[in-house]
Amino acid sequence: MLGASLNKVSDYFKSRWRSSWNYSLWALLIFPLSPLLGAVTIGFVSLITWLKQSHKINRRPLNWGFALLSLLLIVSAGFADDKTAAFLGLFNLLPFFLLFVAHSALIQTFVQLRQMAWVIVIGSMPVIILGLGQLFLGWSLKLEILWVVLSWTIVPGGNPPGRIASLFLHANTFAAYLTIIFILSLGLWLEQWRLYQGLGIRKNSLPLIFLTVAVITNFITLIFTNSRNGWAIAIFACLAYALYQGWHILVGGVAAIVSSVLLAAFAPSPVAQIFRRVVPAFFWARLNDDMYPDRPVALMRKTQWEFAWSLAKEHPWTGWGLRSFSGLYKAQMHTPLGHPHNLFLMLSAETGFPSTFLFCGLLAWILITGVQLLRKSKYINTEDRLIFFSYLLAFIGWVLLNTVDVTLFDFRLNALSWLILAAISGVVHRYKQQYRLESHPN
Repeated sequence: MLGASLNKVSDYFKSRWRSSWNYSLWALLIFPLSPLLGAVTIGFVSLITWLKQSHKINRRPLNWGFALLSLLLIVSAGFADDKTAAFLGLFNLLPFFLLFVAHSALIQTFVQLRQMAWVIVIGSMPVIILGLGQLFLGWSLKLEILWVVLSWTIVPGGNPPGRIASLFLHANTFAAYLTIIFILSLGLWLEQWRLYQGLGIRKNSLPLIFLTVAVITNFITLIFTNSRNGWAIAIFACLAYALYQGWHILVGGVAAIVSSVLLAAFAPSPVAQIFRRVVPAFFWARLNDDMYPDRPVALMRKTQWEFAWSLAKEHPWTGWGLRSFSGLYKAQMHTPLGHPHNLFLMLSAETGFPSTFLFCGLLAWILITGVQLLRKSKYINTEDRLIFFSYLLAFIGWVLLNTVDVTLFDFRLNALSWLILAAISGVVHRYKQQYRLESHPN
């Protein structure tokens, strides 16, 4: 049967690719603290996997799509006014396509998804502790070992001041990282809670205790990044898990809390004043920008999005070239800005509509096939469904983050995102392959 076939595949995989997978896990563990060592290790694993499985990799239609996208991006860079900047910008995309392709061949089982989630959550804890110390204890650190092998910079009070950034350059980037960690850790916690209920505290208490601490500290740290995007996606994740678990009372409670905060922030003054007696100003004033009343128009997302859209319409086929937005925006608005806080608008402006539509289509392919596997397969047990749902939710969270920000400029966050996509794609592909073998044994 299909279950027996999948077990055979899992045994084969463990015997042949265990060493490469272990190296990849170690890389993920050290990635937040040493991006260089993590990147070198993951790059080595990707190369080895590509060499060993090139014939399989080359036959996958999804990989053809990324090959075509890579070609379109190179062509776009060739038409850019600043070709040097455009070709340098390719390094934020093309190497990660290769990482995705290799790891979607390496990651094949639900056991690997679980192992990967555990390693990611464990690896995040030192970064979270450093961030809390940065904001509440005034920790300051400048540490460099062999230039970039280990390079830590912690600014006391956060960056911007009053917002936790930890080892990341900006609080918004750290919030995006924490959001993905929060989703995966909450999924693991739910899984451990089920085991705890089934096996009892003596046999299953330590993992549950660790994950409880991880989820709580992650959520607290996320609050003090002061990122509205992070707050919104974390709440969305809680609601999604509650609906998945059938916890309708919790859904109602979370919805009531969210409604209260939104009414305190945006309702007409008489109504808002009622809710502001209960909701802390830290939340509602951040949502409606009362906390920062003098924000320049050029720093508002609406302004940035309109400018990016106007650029895209001017050069719809090849765009202006990667990394061009910052210079064009500064020339027009006299304000330095790294990106337009929307990945898809940025790609439209810098690479043109064809490559952006193809990019979105490939992402949609991964998501749709993942949802189909989750919904239609009757051979996946409850625990495996939950961990796979967690990865799909992390994927959706990443898409939502990139509608209001751009995450690809941080190497750690970019690599983590593509590994999650690779994990989903790899499991879906292996499952479909085995299903075809079972359906057509001859």
